[in-house]
Amino acid sequence: MAPGGRPLTAQQVARAVPAAAGDRPAPEIDERAFSSARSFEGFSLPAAPFLGPRLVEEIQLQSVFPYINEITLFQFQWGYRRKHKSVADYKRFIDEHVRPIFHALGRQCAKEQILAPKAAYGYWRCVPEGETLVLLDPKDDGKTAARFTFPRQRGKKNLCITDFFRRDGEPDVVALQVVTVGQRSSDVAREWFAADRYQDYLHLHGLSVEAAEGLAELIHKQIRGELGISGDDARDMRDLFKQGYRGSRYSFGYPACPNLEDQEILLDLLGAQRIGITLSDEFQLVPEQSTSALVCHHPAAKYFSI
Repeated sequence: MAPGGRPLTAQQVARAVPAAAGDRPAPEIDERAFSSARSFEGFSLPAAPFLGPRLVEEIQLQSVFPYINEITLFQFQWGYRRKHKSVADYKRFIDEHVRPIFHALGRQCAKEQILAPKAAYGYWRCVPEGETLVLLDPKDDGKTAARFTFPRQRGKKNLCITDFFRRDGEPDVVALQVVTVGQRSSDVAREWFAADRYQDYLHLHGLSVEAAEGLAELIHKQIRGELGISGDDARDMRDLFKQGYRGSRYSFGYPACPNLEDQEILLDLLGAQRIGITLSDEFQLVPEQSTSALVCHHPAAKYFSI
């Protein structure tokens, strides 16, 4: 849902409907590699609201803005750091000089369609087999739709993403998502840079990066709402940005799921080419300001290093 409980403005295409569960043999599990800390007791296991992908092709930019991390945008993307200012003086500087830039550029991006948010997301039943998560065909649990293999920590807590999915032979549910703010933001930023509008370029590039991240937060919130687990969301947006919600989303290329090539599988499952998202020869998402992720609902699932 969009902020305030409003539904996203979207043209949504359902690819599949829930299928009856099939009989599957329980996978073999290396119990020594699985920590009892990833328990499945004491919380409800959500059911997928639908199976397969959906496209969200018309998202109002105003719905994304509340999910943009202003601290990251202002301080790290735009470089407006506190430095020697007092806390009060820095807050005044942000309110009087920086946030007006954000609002004005946001209005320009909406009016001129410089940022065009789109997304694809969906749900699959799944079972873990060791360090591999097996996604089941939406129409036939007896068939495999895809396989994602992840590394396991050595030492520490011995974590692997597959630990956060039920291992009793019954399918769990995993969500996949990919979002983009479109190619035009990169094209316009390059035009401004070529025209020696360096500060405008910096502002637009930073905003487009954080808008893509904010859109990922918005779609993830939509997923948590549809799974019925958004009641655990932090009320303060700053806490939400620190994974103040149940579960986690893991983006390909990061330590817990480093295999960028797996994005090809994810995009194919989601039909992402229909919203203009493809891969470069190096398996990077195109347009540049796009992000993808695998979403886990387990309460203990958080970021971890390998």
